[in-house]
Parts: sequence; C-alpha cells; structure tokens
Amino acid sequence: MQDTKKFIENLSGAGKSIGVLTSGGDAQGMNAAVRAVVRMGIYVGAKVFFIHEGYQGMVDGGDNIKEASWESVSSMLQVGGTVIGSARCKDFRTHEGRLRAALNLVQRGITNLCVIGGDGSLTGANLFREEWSGLLDELVQSGQISEEAAQTHSALHIVGMVGSIDNDFCGTDMTIGTDSALHRIIEVVDAIMTTAQSHQRTFVLEVMGRHCGYLALVSALACGADWVLIPEMPPKDGWEEQMCHKLSESRLRGSRLNIIIVAEGATDRHRNPISSNAVKDLVVRCLGFDTRVTILGHVQRGGTPSAFDRILASRMGVEAVLALLEASPGTPACVVSLCGNQAVRLPLMECVQMTQEVQKAMDEKRFEEAVKLRGRSFENNLNTYKLLSHRKMNAELPRSSFNVAVLNVGAPAAGMNAAVRSAVRVGITEGHTVFAVSDGFEGFSKGQIKEFKWGDVGGWTGQGGSLLGTKRTLPAKHIDKIAEQMRIHNINALLVIGGFEAYLGLLELQAARSKHAELCVPMVMVPATVSNNIPGSDLSIGADTALNAITDTCDRIKQSASGTKRRVFIIETMGGYCGYLATVGGLASGADAAYIYEEPFDIRDLQSNVEHLTEKMKTSIQRGLVLRNENSSENYTTDFIYQLYSEEGKGVFDCRKNVLGHMQQGGAPSPFDRNFGTKIAAKAMQWISKKLKEFYREGRVFANTEDSACLLGMRRRALVFQPVIQLKDETDFVHRIPKEQWWLRLRPLMKILAKYKTSYDVSDSGQLEHIVRLRAKDNSAI
Repeated sequence: MQDTKKFIENLSGAGKSIGVLTSGGDAQGMNAAVRAVVRMGIYVGAKVFFIHEGYQGMVDGGDNIKEASWESVSSMLQVGGTVIGSARCKDFRTHEGRLRAALNLVQRGITNLCVIGGDGSLTGANLFREEWSGLLDELVQSGQISEEAAQTHSALHIVGMVGSIDNDFCGTDMTIGTDSALHRIIEVVDAIMTTAQSHQRTFVLEVMGRHCGYLALVSALACGADWVLIPEMPPKDGWEEQMCHKLSESRLRGSRLNIIIVAEGATDRHRNPISSNAVKDLVVRCLGFDTRVTILGHVQRGGTPSAFDRILASRMGVEAVLALLEASPGTPACVVSLCGNQAVRLPLMECVQMTQEVQKAMDEKRFEEAVKLRGRSFENNLNTYKLLSHRKMNAELPRSSFNVAVLNVGAPAAGMNAAVRSAVRVGITEGHTVFAVSDGFEGFSKGQIKEFKWGDVGGWTGQGGSLLGTKRTLPAKHIDKIAEQMRIHNINALLVIGGFEAYLGLLELQAARSKHAELCVPMVMVPATVSNNIPGSDLSIGADTALNAITDTCDRIKQSASGTKRRVFIIETMGGYCGYLATVGGLASGADAAYIYEEPFDIRDLQSNVEHLTEKMKTSIQRGLVLRNENSSENYTTDFIYQLYSEEGKGVFDCRKNVLGHMQQGGAPSPFDRNFGTKIAAKAMQWISKKLKEFYREGRVFANTEDSACLLGMRRRALVFQPVIQLKDETDFVHRIPKEQWWLRLRPLMKILAKYKTSYDVSDSGQLEHIVRLRAKDNSAI
C-alpha cells in the first residue's frame, strides 16, 4: 500500500506571489491571520505582498502594495484590528476599478489572493476571479500588458478567511474575531453585574449583530441573562407580558439584578425592530424597575485578540497558504474554516449562498429554518439557552422521583461553576431532585450532600474556581462510606465534573460495582481541568481560561523585553506532563520554542535554540520568548535552561525567568469555558435522564453495563459519550495523559512561524468539502 501522507517539504511556493488583504469591518485576530500567511508564504519560498487599505489599495496600487518580510509581521499577533488597514471600497464595485486592480496585481506578478473579511468582501473576490481572464484580455487590447504577461498570469486563485465579529457566515463554527468580541461583552457584563446588584437594577445591553444574533445568544448563555432578543428567533406575540412576568418572578426569588441582552437587529415576529430603549421603557412602564441601557458599540471590535482567535487565525492563515499552493486553474474559490476542532476548506460561493438564504428565511418569517441554516452550533446554543432560561412552575414540571448527585473532583478549573449551574437547572427541568456534593469524593464519604434548588446556582456562570469545593481525593479508600451515602440519600445517578482524578474516580467506582450494588447507577464525567489531559476529549473546561492567562502574561513580558532589547524570557507553564498549555500558549503568544514532555529534547536541541535566538538578535526583533512545561524534563529544569541560555547568550542577550504558577487556575472563566461548561453539562444531564429510564426495573435503578459509566468528551467535530473502561487503552496512567493528543499536530506550525525548518504533515488538509444542507437533527455538535 502506498503512503498517502503529504508533507509541507514537498510543497513549494517558489515563483509564486501571494497578496494578502483585510477588507470590510475589522476584527480582532486579523493580524494573526496576516502574520501566518506572510510567514508561511515566505517559509515555502513564495513572495508575499501586503495590500494596504483592502480593495481600495488594490485599485489604487502604488505604495499600497508592498512586499512583506519576515520581520514586518513581528509584534502584531497581540494587536487588535488590522495593521494593514481596511476600507469599504466603492471603486472595486465598478468594472473600471476591478480593471485597475487586475493591472496592479499583474504588474507585481500576484495571482494568489488571500482575502480576510466578511461575506461582502469574499463575494467581491469571487466576482473578480470570475472576470479575471476577461479583464486580462481588456488589458492586452489596450496595450497595458503584453500577451505573454496575460498567459503567465492566466489564473487567479482565491482563498478566503472570514474575519467578522458577528459570526454571521455559514459553514464555519467560529469566524475570526467572534471570541474576542465575546470577551469584550462578558467583561462589560461582569462589571455591570456588580453595580446592578448594589442598586437592584435591571440592565438592557445592546450588542452588535444586525443580521445575526450569535453574540447576543452566546453572551446571554455565558452570563445567564434573563431574556435575549435575536433576529433569527423573534419572540412570540405577547412576549412583553411574558418577559415582565419572568423578571418580577426572579426578583421575588431574591435576585437583585436582571440582565436583558438585545442584538442590534432584533425584531418581533412581524419584523418590527425592537430597540434597547423600547425594552427599557417597557420594563419601567410595566414593573417600575430602575432600568439602564448600555450600548456596547465599537468596544466589541476593539482590544487585544483572545488566545482562541490568535490560534484560529494562525491555523487558518497556514491552511490558506496550503490551499493556494495546491490550487489548480479549475479550483473554485474556497474559504478555510473551522468545524468543531478541525480546519476545513469549503467552496466560497456555497457558504455565501447559504448565508444569504438565512437572511431570506428571516425576511420571509421562516424563523425555525433560519436557525437551522445558521448551523448546528447556533441551534445547540439556542436550545441550551431555552432549556436553562425558562423555569417552569412546579406544577408544570415532570416529577421523575430520581435523585441525581453532582460533584467537582480534582483541581479547580474556571468554568466548573457554569457546568454545575447548568447540570442543576437541567436536572430540575427534567424533573429530578438534584443533590450537590461539597469537596469531591471526600465530602461525599462524609455526607456533605445537600439538595440544590433552581435559585441556589444563580449568578454562578461568571465565578472562577469551584464554589462547591473540590478535592483530589480518590474514592477507592472511602468506597464503603460513599456507597452508604448513596444508599442514605437514594442517589440514582452521578455527574462528576473534574480532571484526571474524576476519570480515575469513575474507573474505581465502576470496579467497585461488584461489591456495592449502590454504585450500579448511571455515571457520567465531564472533563474540567486547565491541563487538558483527559483521554476521550480534545478539550476540557478551564483550559481556554488558562490559555488566556498565559497569553496575557506573555504579551506583557514581550512588551517589557521590547523595551530593554536583547532579552530572552523563559516562562514555566502548568499542565503536569501534558504540554498542551505550553504548546498552544506558545502558538498564541508567538514563542520561539516550547519544551514539553511529549516531544523529548536533549542538549543539542537546547544548543540549536540558543543559536537560533542569537541569529534573531541580529535582526530588528531583539527579544525572545521560550515556554517550558513544568514536567517537560526531570533534569533540564527551568533553572537549568535559564542558566544555560544565560551562559551561552553572554554578550548577545540576557535572560529572565518567570514561573506562572496558580494564576493559570484562577480568574473569571472565559466566554468559551462558560459556554462549553454550560452546554456539555446540559448534554450530560440529558444523557442521565435517558439512562435512568433505560435502567429502571421493578421499582429501582440498576445499571451495571460498560456504557452506564461514560465520559462525555469533544472529539474533532462532536460531543461523544465513551465508556470510561474503553478509554483505559488510550491512557498513559503513569504520566496522566492520553497516548494520542491532537494538538501535537500544531507544534510544527509554531516552529514554522518562529522560523525553524521542520517537517509538517499536512495530510489532513486539502480536501474541499461541501456544506451539508439542513442536516438532520444532530445533537452531537457543540
């Protein structure tokens, strides 16, 4: 069988020229995409040109189109907006404008374009590509270019990346800038919550999204807003009364604040706009509550990009260059995009048509269809929000007579509380009695178990750490007492939210089933640990918040190093033996190297890194950043590396070291962790309900099968339940890591962007996929 693997070494960009431009509204992360395109392009031997001021620069030519160098994209990773400028361009909409643009590109030999922008910008690029040969004929006839030049540049290749904070483009789960915009919104909501609580106020927040309610919906989910208004799913007639009833009910339960989030394009069922001021007037008129409006506006576009956006944009930028290298004259224009955790390529016009269909469905009041067309991720967000926000009256609740216990196990991780809140509320909605256990398995054995009601978890989403309390204690030595507590409280199912200890704990509980019938109940684990070292899941709750903490610190350190010049910082990250934080943090902060346990290194590697930094100091980028995972090597400690670099770099650069420590576990959870925790715990609780019905026999629950003790993890593009016993083969128990880890594929990418020659397996890229129309109901997407 022949080897079908494809490596970057076999792809050459020699003789090719790539133009990169940002167009339309700016979005945080665009610079990271530009940087990745420039460096990857130069790495494969192509020439890369900046096209300043979007399409306007392409039409005007001259100094607007400049060749980029490796150093010219240094220090832009952490900058918001777009440093090469963006402009809305009327000229490019005219035939004459596109003719001038074509001439400017041919004169510089550019036949590959990488366009970073919204659907308007990408549609414009596609039209340009379709007209290309006609435009060249016109230029030949008018004598502006030779017949030979027209032949040489006969095909224009286009790859798009979607930069839009609204996340309004179909075919991609997340567009560049969306996560950062959510960070800005959640920062504001967190700040507003403290003042609203002081004064018992209601706040109406207006967020961006003229045609798309993604930002409003996800921020409502992430902060537990009382009401949300979005264009895709307008409220039913009579909503005003319903909303006011819900607000007054929450006040009666003791809540001191209400948050209402309104997308700027929100309408009612008859397509009449609903403004934030109209919502405020309604609340004041009906309830007399002290109500304020905050319109976030361009704050959402500003600020530094989040770790997620930097990684997304860097991965997409590299993928875009690969797509351009592999394009043949017949290849349609494509967009590189993210589906779940995977980079994919999709035909540009299919995505644009689908995006336009959403608008059409909304205009024609086919709202259910509009939500479905937005994609699985959007639909799941909406369903989870509905599930959590509408508390039914006790009389309406189904009564299941089942008792479900929820506990945190392991080290604290930001987002655990959002997961507990979601589990408790979904459990109550499903009719169960939900018990919360304090201090993990240890608290369980001591009987620290208490019934939780709907209001007990109010305001939990934005809190860091673990409000329930969490311990690393494993259940085996307390197994008799835990079984006894299960019997006393008649616990029929367990939901464990935690890290590697939670996984080990579930294995121990399952093993003890033969001795204790009380443990024969459905059990499910949701991964929550900053280390992201759980087998069966690509991501765990808390890792995104930790990455942002690392990235923020690295940004500050780089700034300090830029001021002093010729300085290298060595930064130690957490993660146990798992190198996820060091590697992905390195990619997000533009590190020169990241030492991890999974990729053994020796003194020769350290020596070559020092030499690489010595060379770097001769350029205009006179600073270095090196990350080291805490357990990457027993002997090459952070101190050792610091001393080696200090000695070897004498006279060329000096060194500083920084151990980040527990700040990586603290802080308010990021929007991603709040959202991920909320959705994954809701799904876990729904699984519990299903299993309880399945295993209820003759008046009791008895579950003793392998698939009744599962881990719910994110795998590539979906959330999957996997029996913990089947994950044993995938686990390195000594080092507490999975045997195979997806993010190791990102390491060559970090090295390439730091100017190291390396081998990069690109077999995963390259297949042009198609958008799947109105998929059948699929709940596995996150």
